[in-house]
Amino acid sequence: MRPVAHPPTPDWKVETLETFRLAGPLALANLLQMLTYAVDVIFIARLGGEELAASALAVSLYGLVLWSLQSLTGAVAPIIAAELGARGPALRPVRRSMRMALWLSAIVSVVGMGVCALAGPLMRVTGQEPHITAMATTYMAILLWSGPPMIVAGVLRNFVATLGRPVFATAITAIGIGVNALANWAFIFGNLGAPALGLEGAAIATIITSVAVVAMYAVAIRIDARLHRYRIMGYFWRPDWPRFAAILRIGTPIAITVVAEAGVFGGAAFLMGRIGALELAAHTLALNLAAFAFQVPFGVGQAATIRVGYFFGAHDRQGMARAGWAGIVMGTGFMASTALAMLFVPEVLLALYIDPADPANASLVTVATGFLAIAAAFQLFDGVQAVAAGALRGLQDTRVPMWIAIFSYWVPGFGLAAGLGLGTPLAGTGVWIGLACGLVFAAGLLLHRWNARESLGLVSAP
Repeated sequence: MRPVAHPPTPDWKVETLETFRLAGPLALANLLQMLTYAVDVIFIARLGGEELAASALAVSLYGLVLWSLQSLTGAVAPIIAAELGARGPALRPVRRSMRMALWLSAIVSVVGMGVCALAGPLMRVTGQEPHITAMATTYMAILLWSGPPMIVAGVLRNFVATLGRPVFATAITAIGIGVNALANWAFIFGNLGAPALGLEGAAIATIITSVAVVAMYAVAIRIDARLHRYRIMGYFWRPDWPRFAAILRIGTPIAITVVAEAGVFGGAAFLMGRIGALELAAHTLALNLAAFAFQVPFGVGQAATIRVGYFFGAHDRQGMARAGWAGIVMGTGFMASTALAMLFVPEVLLALYIDPADPANASLVTVATGFLAIAAAFQLFDGVQAVAAGALRGLQDTRVPMWIAIFSYWVPGFGLAAGLGLGTPLAGTGVWIGLACGLVFAAGLLLHRWNARESLGLVSAP
């Protein structure tokens, strides 16, 4: 069999441009996805505080389940990237990998819906108010049906991005915001001839949006010649169990990592709640700003997974190194700019949520500004760990990074947050110092593993 001829390794300038071309649309799509959730909050808030609280309880569980399962099935991205790097177009391997990823989406969707169906008992066990729990349970009973199309959409997004069409993800997410807003307006308040369903209408709007997003991805794949040639629905009934197992093997640690990271920040909110309502409110504002900033290095990390995965499949060690380091420098550089903003213009950032000049908000602004100063310190480390983890996923290395995340977030991270927050006068500041410490450990250990990839034997593709 004639060996496949691979193009030469891109130089640093070309690789940086390729990473940016891929990361830009993905980061923008991530930011737009957060805006989609904000649209729900804006509409539901008009119903009242109880409806907003009920939706927040349901979404806290739904979001965690959805994010973790999308991360599990998203392991198809480094696999497809490696197949493209190894075999050129790789029509059959890519089609088979996508087929198994979609199979896995169907299976884990059932599991996810089952977990979401337990929302009521979980809320009762945690002592939530009975009438809020009842509203949240009714809302979740409808919302959980949007899970399967959301997970499928995640797989299709990975496909279009890995095949060099990340702009489709941006455009579809942007259109989805409009669909979501229109459906909320119609079904919550009874416009356009739809019934006024209140909170249940918001859940129906999410289902409509998720189905519309899948439909848009299907249309984009059909009309784009490069994507359509893979015919990802061809022979859909044929199993490929080795590929199914590979996606599960790579994706399961990613999903566990997501749960570990989300869990520690959720736990920090409970610590803040014990310290005081003011600290919890300030924590929520600062964390939301940090979460928005994180979407950019998260997108760069997704791009690094694809670029490193391509060179991994091509057995191009120099290409792997350049793709990974280009992403790490890019993600860290962006987070340096957000760190400076948090340090020097925190009031401008807080103005996105509250009026800093209002005397009634003076205490909240003071506490939140203090939290943002610490958030500025861990922005760099958050960027490093996000992109380094993405680069390691391109090498299909997820198991050890999972243990690094669990240790970093929960031992030095949450351990220090609980100790300083509840056991010292630092209070809320101590909680944020603990969170920062966890990110420092994660960034340092993941960066060390990436730097030692040669000696650890991580660069040898099967």
